[in-house]
Amino acid sequence: MSSLFSQKLNEKYTTLALSEADEVLTVSLNRPDKKNAMSLRMMRELIDVAERLKKDRSIRSVIINGAGDSFCAGIDLSDLNNPKNAMMGLYELLKPTQSIFQRVCLIWREVPVPVIVVTQGYCIGAGMQLALACDFRISTPDCQFAIMEAKWGLVPDMGLTQSALHVLPVDVLKELTMTARLIDAKQAEQLHLVTHIDDTPYERAQALATEIATRSPDAVLASKRVINQMTKQSFCALYQEKMWQLKLMGGGKNRKLAIKKAKDNSVQFLKRQFS
Repeated sequence: MSSLFSQKLNEKYTTLALSEADEVLTVSLNRPDKKNAMSLRMMRELIDVAERLKKDRSIRSVIINGAGDSFCAGIDLSDLNNPKNAMMGLYELLKPTQSIFQRVCLIWREVPVPVIVVTQGYCIGAGMQLALACDFRISTPDCQFAIMEAKWGLVPDMGLTQSALHVLPVDVLKELTMTARLIDAKQAEQLHLVTHIDDTPYERAQALATEIATRSPDAVLASKRVINQMTKQSFCALYQEKMWQLKLMGGGKNRKLAIKKAKDNSVQFLKRQFS
């Protein structure tokens, strides 16, 4: 992928900024005014970059970071709730293959080079699920993390059943998912949610990419493929993500209350609706 090619992609994308140096491609989420909240357009552009990388043999590593003061503050709900997008979102949950929400994260497991995420500010919801699907996570000391979906009465449905397995112990994953608790970078490192903490995380990511580049690119690819196979789940797990999200969104009375409770903690939930 030449610098000229990167420039052409920059002309094409509106939510991402790409740069390349020394066989390392940096993909920057570029909606700083929205704290890089993930819109449907950003999802499509991230998938497009990853698909191109699967065919490219010149890039040795990818670094994903966020412009501004946050990596990614989750899904852009205003975009997703737009009537013209709502039906598309429903279709994505109903179709038998991976939804766009799952694909935007899990496709980075398929990219044939190491993918390093650099986080700062907030890495929550969709941002956290994207980070988990990548190979390494390097954070500033002040970054905050959360698997946030339960706060809104929802369930993580962006490939968490694939990406979090063996990254986090099951009980830790349940606790973070059920509580939607916000944790700091030190806690995240202790839980193995973060690979490294560094005051200059982008430079640390570049150093890691440089070190990996001293090894055979085929051996690096083989290592990624073999280790990812350890955490590969059947499609049934991804289907469960979509099925439960449809239940919660479609007929979930407590989901509506969760949205209200986010603003008014005095709101009380009803008895459990589903079994």
